[in-house]
Amino acid sequence: MELVSLKVLRHVGRVKQNLLRSVPRMHESAIGPELKDDSGSGRTLPRHTATHDIMTSVKLWQNPCWFTYRLNYLALRYNGPLYAWVEESYGLSRPEFVVIFSLGLVDDAYARDIGASSGFPQNTLSRAIHKLTDMKLLSRTPDELDGRRFVLALTFEGRALFDSALPRFVSFEKMMLDSLTATEQQTLSALMAKMVLASPEWPDSVDEQQQDEKEAADARR
Repeated sequence: MELVSLKVLRHVGRVKQNLLRSVPRMHESAIGPELKDDSGSGRTLPRHTATHDIMTSVKLWQNPCWFTYRLNYLALRYNGPLYAWVEESYGLSRPEFVVIFSLGLVDDAYARDIGASSGFPQNTLSRAIHKLTDMKLLSRTPDELDGRRFVLALTFEGRALFDSALPRFVSFEKMMLDSLTATEQQTLSALMAKMVLASPEWPDSVDEQQQDEKEAADARR
């Protein structure tokens, strides 16, 4: 049993080392010169992370899942405060406000379009749409071409809520982007838009991903 455990631990160690080798190396000009960590560990930190804790530094610069860490961290820092404010100010959950926000940008839309652009499950959005309809914040009109579908639009009250909340979201995002130059913001926007447009090709579950990988491996044989 101990021999098996040692073999497993060695295998895990090798996997971890291989993953860490796959992390893209950042050029010094991108992350700044390294500074000594004052915790006594002897490790060095990029200048931009010298004011953060060791765990944050490791997750930034020694993390095989470097992109998704950054993405999830920034999304949490944005969504947490703003949707807490939405719930406190308007009594709406995040999916409910996502419907309001979506229709504030594009009126006369279908529920499936909101789902495709937001990533929320259809049943979650369906509950949100029914609640917002009961609150008189949006209207549901049968589609003239397909009576099984409904065209969604904000009511006067729904539009007023959207107009009231939007500046808070815009100002928070602007604050988050202030550390980037205008050119950097445009580059970031283009790269992330490219990934969003590619996302319909991604699997919806780990099982689906594993099946896709198996099929690709079989095709290469």
